[in-house]
Amino acid sequence: MKTFHLNRLEDASGVSGTGIVARGVEFQDGQCVLHWRDSGSIGIYSSLKKLEEIHGHGGRTLVVMS
Repeated sequence: MKTFHLNRLEDASGVSGTGIVARGVEFQDGQCVLHWRDSGSIGIYSSLKKLEEIHGHGGRTLVVMS
């Protein structure tokens, strides 16, 4: 497993703020689980690429591997 966090540089939606907004884990098969810091909600994604497509906001949020 690899761990990572989302570093939001700009909050385009005005919902989650900036800085480290979520932490996650990537499993050996490529699936990812993401845990949002403020809301505590959890999302499951088929791949890190798909997670970035949804939450990357055109480069305004970065996936940083730990």
